[in-house]
Amino acid sequence: MAATLPRSNATSHGLAHSPRSIWRDNRFRPHSLLDDPAVNDRGRNQTMKPPAKALVTLVKFAVSIGILVLLLRSQDLSSLKADLLAVNLNMLALAVLLLFAQTFVLCHRWILILRAMSVPLGWLAGWRILIISTFFNQVLPAGGDAVRIWMLRRNGVQWSQTIGSIVADRFLALLALGLIVLAGIPFLLPRVHDNSLLFAIVTVLAAACLGAIAMATLDRWPPRLIAAVPARIVQFAMLVRAPLLAAGGRTMLIVSAIVVHLITVATCYVLAIGLEAPLSALDAFVLVPLVILSSAVPISIGGWGVREGAMVAALGLAGIASDKALAISVLLGLGGLIVGLFGGLVWLFAPERTSFSPDQARAIAERTDAAPVA
Repeated sequence: MAATLPRSNATSHGLAHSPRSIWRDNRFRPHSLLDDPAVNDRGRNQTMKPPAKALVTLVKFAVSIGILVLLLRSQDLSSLKADLLAVNLNMLALAVLLLFAQTFVLCHRWILILRAMSVPLGWLAGWRILIISTFFNQVLPAGGDAVRIWMLRRNGVQWSQTIGSIVADRFLALLALGLIVLAGIPFLLPRVHDNSLLFAIVTVLAAACLGAIAMATLDRWPPRLIAAVPARIVQFAMLVRAPLLAAGGRTMLIVSAIVVHLITVATCYVLAIGLEAPLSALDAFVLVPLVILSSAVPISIGGWGVREGAMVAALGLAGIASDKALAISVLLGLGGLIVGLFGGLVWLFAPERTSFSPDQARAIAERTDAAPVA
């Protein structure tokens, strides 16, 4: 018996829809297909239980601490301490300023996504939510996204739109990062002498490109092939298509997503200058995105440990000493902490603070993990 695509509500009135028309009609309404019980029931009981979530968090802490310990054991701690204390304070202040300015670009990207989903959130309100989320990213594992969702819900935004905006924001960030890494490949090839490493990088980029193409053209696939796609993948594609296919603001959305990563690249370059590390602007452009990509893998707390290991390995390709590279990464992380503390200051004066508890954030995070998002 041939597999069939879940039907929209209109089919109950006798109006049959083809898979392509379902995707076209719901392009800017990512929650409509997800309202179908046939889709939601396939993942309704997949929410991670509290003991499992606690175990995952402990493993992430172990990964972060383990990698940091291994790195520190292989370093001359006195040299690392001297580098951290001798950093040029003007360059350090500029690096923190760049990371703070990055929050405005992040907010602009997120606002464009929300507008594509027909959510009229004001820019200042959006920035306030985003800067507060940076604080919770520092104090709660995966707490920033949960707080963003919770505060959007307090503003009357639907579940599908809140979760959809976060998913689309993350996906676009990875897509922009892939474009930057791809642009740096011609300059990376002469620096990489390990064929296995080069193969891994090219494989990841090829998979990302194929995935993006598949998602963008999924509505043109044969109906039987679409029906064979797992419901989670269909849901994900529905959530991220709206901002990518929006007629207005698409170019600005992609540009802002790229600029976010370029600010991180510039921050590392500035820190290298402050530490008197011989890192050129081109080397920073080619190598730092690889560090960002590595630290985006959700196996540690806030990227700590993974980022430091990747920074030492990547900048080593440019001849940067491991202690200098580690110092750059540590200062980058500390700069993020400073920006997060500013978000905590904003949170102290937020009216939502009196009605918020960490248990609520954990509950929201658990619901976010579930398949139904409508």
